[in-house]
Parts: sequence; structure tokens; C-alpha cells
Amino acid sequence: MDLEYLILEFGSFSIPRDYYEAFKVLGSFIGGQDAILFKWAEFSVTASGKELSVNRVLNEVLKSPITARHIAESKKLYQDILNTQGQVYCVWTGKRIERYALDHVIPFSVWKNNDLWNLLPAARNVNAAKSDKIPAPELIERQRDRLEYWEILHKHQQQRFKKEIQIALLGNHAFDTWKEQGIMQLQNSCSYLIDTRGFEAWDVTPY
Repeated sequence: MDLEYLILEFGSFSIPRDYYEAFKVLGSFIGGQDAILFKWAEFSVTASGKELSVNRVLNEVLKSPITARHIAESKKLYQDILNTQGQVYCVWTGKRIERYALDHVIPFSVWKNNDLWNLLPAARNVNAAKSDKIPAPELIERQRDRLEYWEILHKHQQQRFKKEIQIALLGNHAFDTWKEQGIMQLQNSCSYLIDTRGFEAWDVTPY
């Protein structure tokens, strides 16, 4: 049994709009910048004399064997695919890179998600600067051409990629327009995390 099975077998449900608006606000105390976990991580950073980072503390707390295995599988898959392409470009700057890190578009500390669509190559210094910040919707729009990596992943891992992006981003939308819908929903998710949950927005100088 997995998330796809639950969605297909048990369908969807609805709640009154007033409840939805209330849950959006309260959610920031569970999974936002005001959450106890984030406040504890910030305290740990201060207590360490800032030798630690919030992202490092959260990653250690949230680490699990399953997570480590999944991201290792994704890294190997990406390396195999990208090695055949000849050139790799940073998803956020557009610059060609020789060595890259796999960046969680929506940080793992915010959303424990190692789906293929959420792991994209970035220059190591850019990945470090982004850390646990949320990419601004405007940045995603400027770099939408770099989301060609989605198309590469879809080509090489159709079943896994389709399943993951359908559940996480597309919802009830048909897969026919998966890229446009996926980018739009990614932007909406980032806007929500920034505007409602209080996470810090991140942008880079256009390249």
C-alpha cells in the first residue's frame, strides 16, 4: 500500500472553506517557520556558536535509512542520465557546471520529498547559498527552460516520474499537460510556503 493506492481507492474529500483557511494559518505552527522543530533548530544553531546551520540540524533530525536509500538511488540515476548528455547546467543560474550537487527544489527540511522532479542539478556554491530557502516563483518562471531535466527524467524513468509528479504536483489534472501544470503548481506551492508558512524566499541574479 502506498500513497497512490490510497488516492485511487479512497478518492478525495472536501472541507468547508473556513476550515481550510484556518488550517492554512495553523499549519505554520506544524510545518512552517514558527514550528517547534524550526525554533529548536534555530536554538541549536545559536547554542553552537553558529558552527551549525538550521539546514544541517533539520537534516540530521529528519534523516532515516529509507530516505538515505531513496536519495542515493536518485543520485545514481541522475548521474547515469547526465553523463550521457555531455553537458550539465545549473538549474538556477543556467551556467554550465563540471561538478554539481542535487538540489531539493523544495528543501527536504521543509518537505521530506526525494521525488525525481524535486531533485535537480545545481552548482555546489549555489546549492549551499539556497540551503533551506524556497525558490521564488519568479525564479522558477525565469528558469522554466532548465526544467528540461524533467523531460529527461520522464524519458528514462517514465513510470516512476509520472507516479511521483502526479501525486505531488498534478493532483486530478490530466497527465497530457504535465509540464505546464507541474510548473504552475510548483510555483503555487512555493508561493504558499513563502506567503503563508513564512519560509524565506530565495532568488539569484539572472544569468
